[in-house]
Amino acid sequence: MVAYEAVEGTASDLPGPDYNIAPTDPVLTVRTRVGDGVRELSVARWGLVPSWAPDLRRAARHINARAETVQRLPAFRSAFARRRCLVPADGWYEWVRDGAGPGKQAYYLTPRNGGGLVFAGLWEIWGLERLLTVTIVTTAAVGPLVRVHARMPLVLPRGRHRGWLDPAHPDPAELLAPPAEDLDELEIRPVGSAVGNVANDGPDLTRRCDPDPDVDRDPIARLVF
Repeated sequence: MVAYEAVEGTASDLPGPDYNIAPTDPVLTVRTRVGDGVRELSVARWGLVPSWAPDLRRAARHINARAETVQRLPAFRSAFARRRCLVPADGWYEWVRDGAGPGKQAYYLTPRNGGGLVFAGLWEIWGLERLLTVTIVTTAAVGPLVRVHARMPLVLPRGRHRGWLDPAHPDPAELLAPPAEDLDELEIRPVGSAVGNVANDGPDLTRRCDPDPDVDRDPIARLVF
């Protein structure tokens, strides 16, 4: 995870590096605290649970919220209107079906320069224990990322952080605009299949693992545009 320089508070028991985050795992968020407007760094459970939900079973279904429907679906519309947050990360994984066989090739999408990313998120507080949960907003893929998946996280450049965190933004719908840039600086890096098991962790998961050159298995390399 990466730091956000506008953080005015700190969170206790911050999670350490995690190279294979799964639904319900803890993630870092930056949010505007209700009441005093202070931006604080918080640890949230990945998988949004609406405050009105009777239990936590919805969490695994709500790790993502589609930008096209987030303003009208009951699970997300209240959070989108008043409880938006930033989710810092180094990258994310996608899988592409291997046309040469039954398997899939894993890819790690991350900035070429080694920097970090910030995803648009929404947060909620659930239950008497005041559990903080979060979802990541997704949008249609742009630029070269369409070769990997039709969807992508809504990546927010620095200039859009303040507006996303502002619950009084005059035009919330404007905040859902896909990235204007094509994100050409993102590397689409083939990685090993070990990332498919959430029990695996560590930096080795993000290391480049080129498909066997003697077997035409790289689905990205075979695509023509």
